[in-house]
Amino acid sequence: MTIDRQGTGLAVIRIAIGVFFLAEGLSKYRWFTDSSMLANQLSGWLQNAPTGSLPARYLTHVAIPGAVYFARLVPLGEISCGLALVFGFWTSTFALLAFLLALNFQVANGAIFRLSFLTSGYGPPVLGSTLGLAIGGVHLPWSVRP
Repeated sequence: MTIDRQGTGLAVIRIAIGVFFLAEGLSKYRWFTDSSMLANQLSGWLQNAPTGSLPARYLTHVAIPGAVYFARLVPLGEISCGLALVFGFWTSTFALLAFLLALNFQVANGAIFRLSFLTSGYGPPVLGSTLGLAIGGVHLPWSVRP
Protein backbone atom coordinates (compact mmCIF):
# COMPACT_ATOMS: atom_id res chain seq x y z
CA MET A 1 0.00 0.00 0.00
CA THR A 2 1.46 3.35 -1.03
CA ILE A 3 0.83 6.60 0.71
CA ASP A 4 -0.07 9.69 -1.27
CA ARG A 5 2.56 11.93 0.31
CA GLN A 6 1.43 15.13 -1.42
CA GLY A 7 -2.21 14.50 -0.63
CA THR A 8 -1.38 13.63 2.97
CA GLY A 9 0.73 16.77 3.31
CA LEU A 10 -2.09 18.93 1.94
CA ALA A 11 -4.56 17.17 4.25
CA VAL A 12 -2.38 18.05 7.25
CA ILE A 13 -2.30 21.69 6.10
CA ARG A 14 -6.06 21.58 5.50
CA ILE A 15 -6.74 20.36 9.03
CA ALA A 16 -4.27 22.79 10.65
CA ILE A 17 -5.61 25.85 8.83
CA GLY A 18 -9.14 24.63 9.54
CA VAL A 19 -8.41 24.56 13.26
CA PHE A 20 -6.93 28.06 12.95
CA PHE A 21 -10.07 29.46 11.28
CA LEU A 22 -12.36 27.64 13.69
CA ALA A 23 -10.48 29.13 16.67
CA GLU A 24 -10.51 32.60 15.09
CA GLY A 25 -14.25 32.38 14.50
CA LEU A 26 -15.05 31.07 17.96
CA SER A 27 -12.99 33.84 19.54
CA LYS A 28 -15.36 36.33 17.90
CA TYR A 29 -18.59 34.79 19.23
CA ARG A 30 -19.47 38.04 21.03
CA TRP A 31 -19.65 39.83 17.68
CA PHE A 32 -22.96 38.05 17.02
CA THR A 33 -24.64 40.18 19.71
CA ASP A 34 -22.35 43.24 19.84
CA SER A 35 -21.19 44.68 16.52
CA SER A 36 -19.56 47.65 18.29
CA MET A 37 -16.51 45.47 18.95
CA LEU A 38 -15.84 45.19 15.23
CA ALA A 39 -16.84 48.80 14.58
CA ASN A 40 -14.29 50.00 17.16
CA GLN A 41 -11.56 47.85 15.62
CA LEU A 42 -12.34 49.18 12.14
CA SER A 43 -12.38 52.78 13.41
CA GLY A 44 -8.95 52.24 14.95
CA TRP A 45 -7.61 50.94 11.66
CA LEU A 46 -9.09 53.95 9.86
CA GLN A 47 -7.30 56.35 12.21
CA ASN A 48 -3.98 54.68 11.34
CA ALA A 49 -4.64 54.45 7.58
CA PRO A 50 -3.08 57.12 5.35
CA THR A 51 -5.73 59.46 3.95
CA GLY A 52 -6.85 58.41 0.49
CA SER A 53 -5.22 54.97 0.69
CA LEU A 54 -7.01 51.81 -0.40
CA PRO A 55 -7.52 50.67 3.23
CA ALA A 56 -8.94 54.10 4.18
CA ARG A 57 -11.35 54.11 1.23
CA TYR A 58 -12.39 50.50 1.89
CA LEU A 59 -12.96 51.14 5.58
CA THR A 60 -14.87 54.38 4.96
CA HIS A 61 -17.12 53.16 2.15
CA VAL A 62 -17.56 49.43 2.81
CA ALA A 63 -16.40 48.02 6.13
CA ILE A 64 -17.52 50.63 8.66
CA PRO A 65 -20.98 51.21 7.10
CA GLY A 66 -21.46 47.42 6.96
CA ALA A 67 -20.02 46.63 10.40
CA VAL A 68 -23.39 45.46 11.71
CA TYR A 69 -23.52 42.81 8.98
CA PHE A 70 -19.82 41.96 8.94
CA ALA A 71 -19.88 41.40 12.71
CA ARG A 72 -22.11 38.41 12.05
CA LEU A 73 -20.71 37.28 8.70
CA VAL A 74 -17.02 37.20 9.68
CA PRO A 75 -17.29 34.79 12.63
CA LEU A 76 -19.90 32.73 10.77
CA GLY A 77 -17.58 32.53 7.76
CA GLU A 78 -14.55 31.65 9.86
CA ILE A 79 -16.40 28.96 11.80
CA SER A 80 -17.93 27.50 8.63
CA CYS A 81 -14.59 27.50 6.80
CA GLY A 82 -12.84 26.02 9.83
CA LEU A 83 -15.29 23.14 10.17
CA ALA A 84 -15.37 22.46 6.44
CA LEU A 85 -11.58 22.38 6.24
CA VAL A 86 -11.16 20.20 9.32
CA PHE A 87 -13.57 17.63 7.90
CA GLY A 88 -12.52 18.04 4.27
CA PHE A 89 -15.94 19.08 3.02
CA TRP A 90 -15.80 21.08 -0.26
CA THR A 91 -12.21 21.91 0.54
CA SER A 92 -11.47 24.03 -2.52
CA THR A 93 -14.59 26.17 -2.10
CA PHE A 94 -14.17 26.79 1.61
CA ALA A 95 -10.40 27.34 1.24
CA LEU A 96 -11.13 30.04 -1.35
CA LEU A 97 -13.64 31.64 1.01
CA ALA A 98 -11.08 31.48 3.85
CA PHE A 99 -8.47 33.06 1.54
CA LEU A 100 -10.86 35.93 0.77
CA LEU A 101 -11.65 36.41 4.48
CA ALA A 102 -7.93 36.54 5.33
CA LEU A 103 -7.13 38.82 2.38
CA ASN A 104 -9.94 41.16 3.40
CA PHE A 105 -8.45 41.38 6.90
CA GLN A 106 -4.97 42.12 5.52
CA VAL A 107 -6.24 44.86 3.17
CA ALA A 108 -8.57 46.46 5.72
CA ASN A 109 -5.90 46.88 8.38
CA GLY A 110 -3.30 47.88 5.79
CA ALA A 111 -0.89 45.11 6.77
CA ILE A 112 -0.51 43.77 3.23
CA PHE A 113 1.00 47.11 2.16
CA ARG A 114 3.81 47.00 4.74
CA LEU A 115 7.08 45.08 4.58
CA SER A 116 6.33 43.56 8.01
CA PHE A 117 3.49 41.66 6.31
CA LEU A 118 6.07 39.18 5.02
CA THR A 119 7.00 38.11 8.56
CA SER A 120 3.47 38.02 9.94
CA GLY A 121 2.03 34.65 10.92
CA TYR A 122 -1.36 35.92 9.73
CA GLY A 123 0.04 36.93 6.33
CA PRO A 124 1.80 34.63 3.88
CA PRO A 125 1.28 31.38 5.85
CA VAL A 126 -2.50 31.82 6.02
CA LEU A 127 -2.93 33.31 2.55
CA GLY A 128 -0.55 30.80 0.97
CA SER A 129 -2.05 27.72 2.59
CA THR A 130 -5.65 28.71 1.85
CA LEU A 131 -4.86 29.63 -1.76
CA GLY A 132 -2.91 26.39 -2.20
CA LEU A 133 -5.86 24.41 -0.87
CA ALA A 134 -8.26 26.34 -3.07
CA ILE A 135 -6.20 25.33 -6.10
CA GLY A 136 -5.17 21.78 -5.19
CA GLY A 137 -7.39 20.68 -2.32
CA VAL A 138 -9.53 18.13 -4.14
CA HIS A 139 -9.81 14.44 -3.19
CA LEU A 140 -7.46 14.69 -0.22
CA PRO A 141 -7.07 11.90 2.33
CA TRP A 142 -9.33 12.05 5.40
CA SER A 143 -11.99 14.07 3.60
CA VAL A 144 -15.76 13.92 3.71
CA ARG A 145 -16.85 14.07 0.10
CA PRO A 146 -20.38 15.27 -0.76
